[in-house]
Amino acid sequence: LIGLGSGKGAGRHIGHKLRVGGEVGRYTRYSQVRTPYTEDWGDNKTAQWYAGKKGAKITKASHFDYEYVLGHKIVFLCVAKGKPRPNIVWFKDGRELYAHRYLHISQYWRGKHRIKSKMEIDPATQGDAGIYECHANNKYSIDMRSFRTDYNI
Repeated sequence: LIGLGSGKGAGRHIGHKLRVGGEVGRYTRYSQVRTPYTEDWGDNKTAQWYAGKKGAKITKASHFDYEYVLGHKIVFLCVAKGKPRPNIVWFKDGRELYAHRYLHISQYWRGKHRIKSKMEIDPATQGDAGIYECHANNKYSIDMRSFRTDYNI
């Protein structure tokens, strides 16, 4: 979670105390962004679980910065591998995307452990500008790629 405030020294703080109305809030388990421990693991099984080759990994993705023309098609591609085969989920500005009349998501299995996902928006409008993400996940890990889009008239 990100705490935003308006008082002296207020600003965006990730992993710090929440700022409410410019004041420092109490620590709670919800007020911090926690990242996985990446130093020495207490036991070998934990290290194997998180650092193993079975985890979802994105192997191919569209270019990060994409400028589109209004009324034309936007296409993003994401290819991932893992054992078991990962699932791919698309997001825009932090919200999960679902297919509808102007947004199509196609997924293709490539062998036993690979998946290819393509997201298409046709026709593109001003509201389609933003940050898109593809998340590949299986029971071992999650991998993510981000794409920034803006339009050109």
